[in-house]
Amino acid sequence: MSDDYLRKPFSLAPAPAVDDATTKTYTPATSTFSSAPVSPYLNYDSRFLQQSQPEFIFPEGANKQRGRFELAFSQIGTSVMIGGGVGGLAGVYNGFKVTNALNQTGKLRRTQLINHIMKQGSGTANTLGTLAVLYSACGVLLQYVRGEDDHVNTVIAGSATGLLYKSTAGLRRCALGGAIGLGISSLYCLYLLAQENSTDSRPKFL
Repeated sequence: MSDDYLRKPFSLAPAPAVDDATTKTYTPATSTFSSAPVSPYLNYDSRFLQQSQPEFIFPEGANKQRGRFELAFSQIGTSVMIGGGVGGLAGVYNGFKVTNALNQTGKLRRTQLINHIMKQGSGTANTLGTLAVLYSACGVLLQYVRGEDDHVNTVIAGSATGLLYKSTAGLRRCALGGAIGLGISSLYCLYLLAQENSTDSRPKFL
């Protein structure tokens, strides 16, 4: 594209034919960036637009990952759905087992199956949902008090969740629940540390 074409006024006349010798000069160019051809209609090299990794623009002072408060909603919803699914499957198994033992058939058997599915599914969903709410609340509170989000918050939140969930069942069961929460959260932190050492990407704390 020459400078003479830019000096001419706007016209609705058809564009002049381009010589084949001129078009042959624009050939696909390859480099270390990519194999994309250089566009003859732009005044820059389109190969420089090819990035090896996606880039995102974050507001000034914002974290590059979601905090515990943002993750809490998805964690609670996922826990409830998983609990409902697992409890429903267990209810199907127990329902068939009970109805076969009682030799129930027809509508009576169908009603018993639905009762087992609804009762066990809702119970398991409530249990996992309660655990998720307690864990998320403890994690958000620790992040607000300590001012940082790390593996220490995960371990403390897991232990506190077990203690609070079994706090009404006596001192012995309360301690057992805290120990279970401590063990699960510690195993999860060890898994995150292994992933962090194997890759350069920073894991998201739950």
